[in-house]
Amino acid sequence: MTQQTELATLGGGCFWCLESAFQQLQGVLSVRSGYAGGHVANPTYEQVCSGETGHAEVIQVLFDPSVIRFRELLEVFFSIHDPTQLNRQGNDVGTQYRSVIFAHNDAQAECAEATLAEIAAEDLFDAPVVTQLERFTEWFPAEAYHDDYFNRNPQQPYCAAVVAPKLAKFRKTFAAKLKPAGADAAAS
Repeated sequence: MTQQTELATLGGGCFWCLESAFQQLQGVLSVRSGYAGGHVANPTYEQVCSGETGHAEVIQVLFDPSVIRFRELLEVFFSIHDPTQLNRQGNDVGTQYRSVIFAHNDAQAECAEATLAEIAAEDLFDAPVVTQLERFTEWFPAEAYHDDYFNRNPQQPYCAAVVAPKLAKFRKTFAAKLKPAGADAAAS
């Protein structure tokens, strides 16, 4: 029997934070950092950081929907970043850090719309959610040194101060959805 896979493309601040959490989830086969939503082909990290290409830093998640549903990925997504901050996450400021879901198909768009509506109705955050929902068009992989960045650089100051605390909270909140200890948590 052939394994069914699906892609999700999400932006919620620095892709190092998102990648390090999503790669630990059961059913996630790989996570890659990259850029989406802009108007320049094959942008570099420096170009994206300038804010002039229109791209967001994103992760592209390859997952098995029989193990983890897109809706569950969105639950994780909304718990590990602040979707109320427009074009920023903490000290990371600019449109490249915007909260965005790039829907790959109608089912993902409908699921994202429903999730956003539920969040608004339940008043889960202290401010309005500004997460954008866009149709996926094109994704460009980030430079190789961004792959598995946190796992390779846990003592780097940004990783230690920003990524590590988010991961600790994530692991506690989603303990039942994590890959078993010793499993390839750095799927990429």
